[in-house]
Amino acid sequence: MGNSRVSTALILTLVGWLGTLRVAFGQLDNRAFTYPLPLGPSYERQLRLDVQGFLFNKDNEYFNKIDPGLTYFGAQLAPRLVYFPAANLRLEAGVYLWKDYGAPRLRQVRPLLTVKYQQGPHRLIFGNLEGHLHHGYIEPLFDFERVITNRLEEGTQYQLRTPRTFLDVWVNWQRQQYRFSNFQEEVAGGFSSEFNLLGDSTGWLLKLPVQFTATHRGGQLDTIDIPLQTLFNGATGLRVRRAVASRFVQAAHFDGYFAYFKDYSFTSALPYGHGTGLYLNAGLDTKLSNLQLAYWSGNGFISPLGGRLYRSISVSAVDPNYTEKQRELLILRVMRDYRLPGNLLLTTRFEPLYDLNNGLFDFSFALYLNFNQSFLLKTLRRDDD
Repeated sequence: MGNSRVSTALILTLVGWLGTLRVAFGQLDNRAFTYPLPLGPSYERQLRLDVQGFLFNKDNEYFNKIDPGLTYFGAQLAPRLVYFPAANLRLEAGVYLWKDYGAPRLRQVRPLLTVKYQQGPHRLIFGNLEGHLHHGYIEPLFDFERVITNRLEEGTQYQLRTPRTFLDVWVNWQRQQYRFSNFQEEVAGGFSSEFNLLGDSTGWLLKLPVQFTATHRGGQLDTIDIPLQTLFNGATGLRVRRAVASRFVQAAHFDGYFAYFKDYSFTSALPYGHGTGLYLNAGLDTKLSNLQLAYWSGNGFISPLGGRLYRSISVSAVDPNYTEKQRELLILRVMRDYRLPGNLLLTTRFEPLYDLNNGLFDFSFALYLNFNQSFLLKTLRRDDD
């Protein structure tokens, strides 16, 4: 009886802790891939070396006309020097390296420059944002694979973190245009929020998510005759999570979202001007792995930042003009994080899916290795010390 009470208390404590995490469960438990930039009195006047390493192998065995199969296999490294002039101010500079296996050269070498300021629950970031999975979007609005393909976001970000509210407002300046450019400028941004409606000692967690993204292509400095494009995507719904006092099952959860798409361009180049989607997820967190069954029903839904599988338009090089106004998918996800020595996190994911409209079975399998470590180099003294 005593062990049962202790186990139940631990589970309830864990669920309460998860409820205060910034983006642990936007749709999936992606904590292995997120690294919030810490601040606080314990860091004041410190000079540190932060190192992020990310190795990935994701095999999409897809044979549909919307999203053809491909494989991601490579590594990314981001070492940064970090200085804390004050307890609530963080300055960092570093370099981002991306190497795809099977390619002789680095795919990307980019500088990293970030300023983060915090005042109470408010945080402001300039430069490289806490982007990709940190935003906490659902996959139809923000593709999980962007953690590989678009890991860096640059611009401005405002965050609000309280025990009951998560808020993230961001602008990612994707492509800068100059005078006589032969391309359009590109900018993306969004609003991601989650409000705790219920979270108490009973182990129940009820949250209200409200999310949107917007993308724009245009500018007035280019020499090309291409219409402006402005696209909007939004989603809202409910998330329910319940602790389970069991040796095998730790928690059960259900998420339901209504998604929306609207093309606000003056001249539309897309086959659909607006669309909707229904996204339902039910899952269990077990001792062996986390399980989730997802259902997607889309009607003319297009999201430039979202997962390709959920769109009604093709990204295939073979069938670029192929469309499916009605998309209906059933996706099973089997996921597990393994904590290894040396502050390494190994993540495995197996995701078979069934296309109900076309009667197709596809699947993807992935292995990820995340490393995130901060090393203290020196504590600098004040001039008057």
